[in-house]
Order: sequence, then structure tokens, then C-alpha cells
Amino acid sequence: MPIRFTTLFLRFPYNYCPRTMSDSQLQLDVSKLPRHIAIIMDGNGRWARERGEDRVFGHYEGVLSVRAIVDECGVLGIKYLTLYAFSAENWNRPIDEVNALMELLVNTIRKEVEDLKKNNVKLHVIGDFDSLPPLARQEMGEAMELTAGNTGLNLILALSYSSRHEIVRAATKLCAMVKANQLQPDAITEDHFKQCLYTAPFPDPELLIRTSGESRISNFLLYQLAYSELYFTPVHWPDFRKKHLHEALMAYQKRERRFGKTSEQIQNER
Repeated sequence: MPIRFTTLFLRFPYNYCPRTMSDSQLQLDVSKLPRHIAIIMDGNGRWARERGEDRVFGHYEGVLSVRAIVDECGVLGIKYLTLYAFSAENWNRPIDEVNALMELLVNTIRKEVEDLKKNNVKLHVIGDFDSLPPLARQEMGEAMELTAGNTGLNLILALSYSSRHEIVRAATKLCAMVKANQLQPDAITEDHFKQCLYTAPFPDPELLIRTSGESRISNFLLYQLAYSELYFTPVHWPDFRKKHLHEALMAYQKRERRFGKTSEQIQNER
């Protein structure tokens, strides 16, 4: 999976002011939008190689896509947006590339935190936070603290994230609760398990989008995606724009979410 760190932070234009709606926006049913969208931002490196450029160039170009998608999620009233930014496996990438991305994280979060606060965006991080470099932890921690009171879009960054690790971590926490006589083994419920996940404060995503033509979820939100609609597009992340988000949302709205029930049951419940 390509590293996607630099697609996160350079000057989001959080434009929530009324504006002329595009044709694709007009086709959306605003009453049937997902509350939570998760995105695997894939294809930065491939996009760059196709143009004879270095991989990092693709990450920088991916910033434009994040600008557009964060902006549009705010306009549409999407409450939660989770971006798979840096997987635990990405630490195995070339050290020079990882160092450059960590440096970019620090420099850009310093520039953006005031805009996040001003535009009512609340920043969250899920993943192995302690594995980030100290300066990156400091900057991210300060940004989360400064935006903690915001009530608009919840922007959730999955950094050094592994879903398998998250599940093992949750099981370990439950074991500790049992050992401390805080919980009986036969009393453990799905809700107990969910409360031990990184994503405990958030609803599960209704829609997962992955760009760049890959049709897998790559150790991302394995538990949380149990009933999510999956949407795969061949568009590389640096080319992904609002119209592509609208296409994903229109595809989502054409699907019937049954959660194990029949179509007839769903119709009767409406």
C-alpha cells in the first residue's frame, strides 16, 4: 500500500458558504447521505510514476484531492470523514521517504491548526499514536486539543494504523477487565468490544471508498466495515475530485441496506 501522509494537510479551503450546486450535487438525495465516509487514498505513487516523477510528488498532488473532499463533505453535511493516511505497514517504506513525510506532517499541521479551529473542524487520530516521532505527536496533540470544542466535520486521521492490531488491543483490554473482576467473560457483548476500539467515539462508516483500482481493504477498519457499502474506483487519488465523490455517493444511494433482512421487510419498515 502506498504511503499517503502528505495528502493530509496543506491549506484546506473549508468553504461552507452557500454556492451554486453542480449537476452531480443536484442528483444526490440529501436525506440519504451517509453520516460517516471512510477513504483509502490510494494511487499517489502510481500517479507520479505515470508522469515520470518521484513518489513524493504524487503525495503532494494528493493534497488537492483532500482539499476538495474535505470541503465537499462539509458542504454536504457529512459528519465524519476517516482518511487512511499511514498504515502500520508503511513504516517499512524507504526511510528517506518516511522521514520526509513525518517532517511534512509537523510543518503543515502548524500552519493548518488555526484554520481547522476557525472552520469548526474537529481533528482526531486513530492508530498507534505513540509510534509517531515525538515532534509529530506534539503537533498532532496540540491540534486535537485546539479543535476539541468544534462541532462541525469530524476529520479522523488513521496514522500508524493496523486494524488487526486494534482488534488484538481490544481483546487485551477486555482480558485485563476480566482479570480485574470488572467484567465477567460470559457478560462480554459487542458493545463492550466496540468500546475498546480506537473508533469507540464514532459510528461505523456507511461507505468505504478506495481509489486507484485496488479491490481490497488492506487491514483498514476490519471490524467497523462489517456492513459498510464498498466502492472501488480506478481513479488515482491525486485525480479524485468532488465529482468522483458524488459518483460514489450516488452509487451508495442506489443500494439497499438490509442488514440481514429481506427487501420486503425493509419496504414495510419505511
